[in-house]
Amino acid sequence: MNFFSALTLLGGLAMFLYGMRLMGDGLKESSSGTLKQIMERVTNNSFKAFLLGVAVTAIIQSSTATIVITSGLVGAGLLTLRQSLGIIIGANVGTTVTGQIIRLLDMDAGGSWLQIFQPSSLAPIALIIGIVMIMGMDKRVRNARTIGNIAIGFGILFSGLLNMTSAVSALSDSPFIQNLFASIGENPLAGYAAGTAVAFVLQSSSATIGILQAFSSSGLLIWHGVYPIIVGVYLGDCVTTAIVCSIGASPDSRRVGIINIAYNLIKSAYVLIGVAIAHYAGFLDGLWNQVVNSSLIANTNTLFNIVCALLILPVIPLLEKLSYRLVKEEPVEVDRYQEKFEALNPNFFNTPAIALNSCYDLLLTQFQLAKKNIILAYGLLSDYDEKIYNEIQEDEVYIDRFADRISAYLVSLLPHLKDDQHTAILDEYYRVFTEFERLGDHAVNISDNARSLADKNMAFSVTAMGDLDVMMSLLKQILDETELAFKKRDINAAYRIQPLRKVAADMVLELKESHLARMGHGTCNVFLDPNFENLLSDMIRIADVSSNVGEAVIVRVRPEVASREHTYFADLRHENEDYSRIYQESRKKYFDMLPENAYGESGSDRKNNALPQFNDA
Repeated sequence: MNFFSALTLLGGLAMFLYGMRLMGDGLKESSSGTLKQIMERVTNNSFKAFLLGVAVTAIIQSSTATIVITSGLVGAGLLTLRQSLGIIIGANVGTTVTGQIIRLLDMDAGGSWLQIFQPSSLAPIALIIGIVMIMGMDKRVRNARTIGNIAIGFGILFSGLLNMTSAVSALSDSPFIQNLFASIGENPLAGYAAGTAVAFVLQSSSATIGILQAFSSSGLLIWHGVYPIIVGVYLGDCVTTAIVCSIGASPDSRRVGIINIAYNLIKSAYVLIGVAIAHYAGFLDGLWNQVVNSSLIANTNTLFNIVCALLILPVIPLLEKLSYRLVKEEPVEVDRYQEKFEALNPNFFNTPAIALNSCYDLLLTQFQLAKKNIILAYGLLSDYDEKIYNEIQEDEVYIDRFADRISAYLVSLLPHLKDDQHTAILDEYYRVFTEFERLGDHAVNISDNARSLADKNMAFSVTAMGDLDVMMSLLKQILDETELAFKKRDINAAYRIQPLRKVAADMVLELKESHLARMGHGTCNVFLDPNFENLLSDMIRIADVSSNVGEAVIVRVRPEVASREHTYFADLRHENEDYSRIYQESRKKYFDMLPENAYGESGSDRKNNALPQFNDA
């Protein structure tokens, strides 16, 4: 055996595997968000789910990725186990597309324009397109780097394939290689074991079949020695997938992996039995000892998968029942947010759009829970209810859990991000989850304040509560604008938060002065001054937190602001006409709502007296 030929073979194999990985990662990154939306809408029709599985796998070039994504969606409750069954079978068929592309090795262009479709032409064309996209179009075309990586991956894949085929041709005269292939042809069990082992190590059925296609150029492989290898590949690939699906997963997610193994075992049995019967009946006499090429391997693999899929698809509910027998339900404490927690699945790290969407769902829930608690907590000031107080404390535990889980997930996700847009989204999420947690903390503070008043059997005066009601109305508008800004990435809502926050600061100053005057006139209890001051402190901090969320949304929608964020928002407060208009209109609206104070001044009079006494920059 020529050492340098073996070295060329291994180098070509490395290029082939890296090219497949680079192309697959680019395809998954560019399409994962759309694929997730499509997969979530899949119906209970098994055939439609099957076609979806075929299409998704053909696009992202990885049955493992498709099944892992499906497992994650099942674990998150976005798909039922029944809906996933057709996708699993379709994924196994869709992975044959790679082999059909590689069969271009056998194309005889005969000097015609068809030569452009041969790997020797496609490889340099793809590499040229890729480098042009990355180096020349990065700032002009959206996702140019991702598209370039896909093209370069495609080019490297075919370059590696060409290197392997040339090395195999040189090695084909080696007695060792001839004896190796002859022994595999004579021992189907050895071929089955070899296919299983290689697919398990490479974690890719497409790569294993591609390597087999490259070796076919030696002219030493015969059909009856090759088909057991192909069948072995089915088991080796699905074992890895099942392991990935089972790591830290829910029972339904593990069932997806079990069903995939069961399907491939049944498929293997069908093929082995079917081929044995066909050979015994003489139907394969012309094929049995035929020397295979790349096209015959690809067609055999595709035919096996399509026929088995059509045979097994009608009885697939039996596989669902089997999975329930093998994977029992785990007795767990009922958790109303369990599905949202499970959606933060590490299996989604290679499809960042899905991972970030799972974070978004949990963050929105965290904010809405904190907002609800603020409103409930304020209501306790006038009508204390221990049951509602306990509900707020219970929700706060979830809000804190949300923050812990999102923080850990975002940190783990960061190394997997390659797209600038995904990084910008992660930056926003990392900024806001702590802000949402602070909103929950302020709700707890207000509820503790209300409990303190109830324990003392005391309450704020009617006038004080009138002032606080107006302040709370303002806070509700601020929280509504904050929710709209984050939920819809509404930059106009984000901008409106800033002047509203300044109105809140003005009102806090006015409410403090009025409270001091009421205590001087004896209409407010001096012993409740700490409660009143603490309440106003929490209220203005709620406005501050909302302002921070609005700024995070603005920076995400307008990334050019990030490098001069502090200066930008300082200038906005002093020079922007819309800011000034919204501030004046909102200030008039809420100050006019204030009741008469201890000096007999109406809301409109109090508005004129409560001029800003601070630098809001």
